[in-house]
Amino acid sequence: MNYKEARAYIDDAWKYAGNMGLSNTENLLERLGHPEDDLEFIHIAGTNGKGSVAAYIATVLQCAGYRVGRYISPTIYSYRERIQINEAYISKEDFTLYMEQLIPVMQQMTAEGLKHPTPFEIETVLSFLYFRDRKCDIVVLECGMGGATDATNVIRTTKMAVLTSISLDHIGVLGNDLLEIAANKAGIIKPGAIVVMGKQEPEVEDAVWAICTEKGNPFIAAKPQEAVVRDVTVEHQTFRYHGSEITISLAGSPQIENAVLALECIMALRQLGFNVTGEEIEEGFLKTRWEGRFTVLSRNPYFIVDGAHNPDAAMKLRQSIQTYFPQKRLIFIMGMFRDKDYRQIAELMAGMADCIFTVTPPDPERALPADEFAKVIREFNPKVTACTSLKEAVGRSFVAANSEDAILSFGSLSFVGEVTRLVKERTGEIKKGETK
Repeated sequence: MNYKEARAYIDDAWKYAGNMGLSNTENLLERLGHPEDDLEFIHIAGTNGKGSVAAYIATVLQCAGYRVGRYISPTIYSYRERIQINEAYISKEDFTLYMEQLIPVMQQMTAEGLKHPTPFEIETVLSFLYFRDRKCDIVVLECGMGGATDATNVIRTTKMAVLTSISLDHIGVLGNDLLEIAANKAGIIKPGAIVVMGKQEPEVEDAVWAICTEKGNPFIAAKPQEAVVRDVTVEHQTFRYHGSEITISLAGSPQIENAVLALECIMALRQLGFNVTGEEIEEGFLKTRWEGRFTVLSRNPYFIVDGAHNPDAAMKLRQSIQTYFPQKRLIFIMGMFRDKDYRQIAELMAGMADCIFTVTPPDPERALPADEFAKVIREFNPKVTACTSLKEAVGRSFVAANSEDAILSFGSLSFVGEVTRLVKERTGEIKKGETK
């Protein structure tokens, strides 16, 4: 088997996707000797901010000399991003070798009348094998969706459970209201694990506190409102929090909130015996990169790409725009999945733009067609044009913009990588056809 064949097997496994649950993943892991039990985890769930918080934690620990496995989704530039150690992606050769190990086991499962694992379940198990064999000191594990029934929640050796901002998303799948969704995400809390929680609605914080009290878990609530902001630009942000002065390179209004949560996690890890100095903390936060979150791709005009895909993220994007570009003329490129609350996002964002270009995301089953989205946006801003491709939208946005304007592309992480490539080709940062 080669890498192309291994990827084809994963892609074909989408036909087995169905209800969420742990039994399939647990069954597969049992047949493999439970490699996850040889690892320790920082498990992260939430609606927004999971990736950024994971990036801060992983980078700081790496700067402190730890071997850090990291499992993320969705990916932007490469499929292999989802499984990495100290920021190095799993190689094509290693991915193929592990798939060769997994396929006979999965085929035996189906021969016994059991369900075949889904792509996410396969990738999760493969990551555990890889991280164990590479002797990772700690694994920063990001939930795919939810918490209690997410495939990653099979782990039993959680050192820390982290809950980022929780808001309404995947309604009907994770729950029917905010408290039900919060309870689902809090399902990652394991006996003995330290729970660190970001800023939440009061009823969510109360519910998580009650769960921790009942289970006897140590509980820490980050307080971003107590951070003293020193400096805010598109290039960096500096804040002081409980005696630490931190500079981050990630822009966007949510990032100080995310960094405060990550800093609380690092301080709690110190209590667990992780040796991380103040200098390593400062270095790690400054070095952290997390593409697709208010990322500057070009200047004159500014071109910003952001993965805001739900109302809470859109509201934070709106705040970022008001902070960084209060006087600039704005041009938007917007694309959404139809299972998201695209009408509310249109209502929140469309009125800010001088003109808008809509695109169809690269997922035929979930994508909201550009022309259909344009009709919704037209209710809030008549200056909207549906484009047939991302290339057309990027080209037209640059034509429409003056050097003092700002172009923002957002609505889904699914096309961030392609937009990035198109913009960097245009600015000459990469050659045509080259990938990051």
